[in-house]
Amino acid sequence: MNNEITVEEAENKIKEGEVCILDVRTSDERAQGYIEGSENLDFRGGNFKSNIEKLDRSKTYIVHCASGIRSSATVKLMHELGFNACYNIIGGLNEWIKKGMNVVK
Repeated sequence: MNNEITVEEAENKIKEGEVCILDVRTSDERAQGYIEGSENLDFRGGNFKSNIEKLDRSKTYIVHCASGIRSSATVKLMHELGFNACYNIIGGLNEWIKKGMNVVK
């Protein structure tokens, strides 16, 4: 199952609606800018796995971090926990910004 999507594919899914955007960066990183409507769950936080387990498995998730490494690990974890529709943005927020997409500061 390919669970990696490009910035453009992610933007299209977000525009279509009905997706949850998960930002798995630290709160300090998030303070530098984030994708509008995203929810922050710190990958390095102590209760990360339990927070992921509480999410609704019927929803579609687009996951990102700064570069795509933590979000890739998150998507793998989500699949192991029974989530079917979760996608990692290739290149993370760095790529999102590089492509000129909007961030909230």
